[in-house]
Amino acid sequence: MEVKNCRKCGKMFNYMGGQQVCPACKELAEKKFQEVKEYVREHKTASISEICNDCGVENKQIQQWVREERLIFSDDSPVKLSCELCGAQIKTGRYCDKCKKETANNISAAGRRPEAPVSREKKDSSSHKMHTFHN
Repeated sequence: MEVKNCRKCGKMFNYMGGQQVCPACKELAEKKFQEVKEYVREHKTASISEICNDCGVENKQIQQWVREERLIFSDDSPVKLSCELCGAQIKTGRYCDKCKKETANNISAAGRRPEAPVSREKKDSSSHKMHTFHN
């Protein structure tokens, strides 16, 4: 086990992976997240600045929750997010469903073994022997 200082409050704690935040600050952040989530549910047309002001949360923290797909805005919310690849409108996360699917397909295709090259056989008419040519 490793001992680290909390990035939020500076207190030392036993670090076991993940964010370098002590258990007390993690719990406080989770309570704040639940408060923001409830606020967004009750105030569907609230802007990011209204959420920040009314809940006492930094814009950066809200963006993190949205990109982590923990916080989702409704269709009638004025908050508009864009897919980082194609620019399509999304409610949460970093990518639209189409780009997520394409990226997953590209990753799985990159992990496949390449197919064996196909050999072409030509017959040499002068010697009646079979020769194999490879690309």
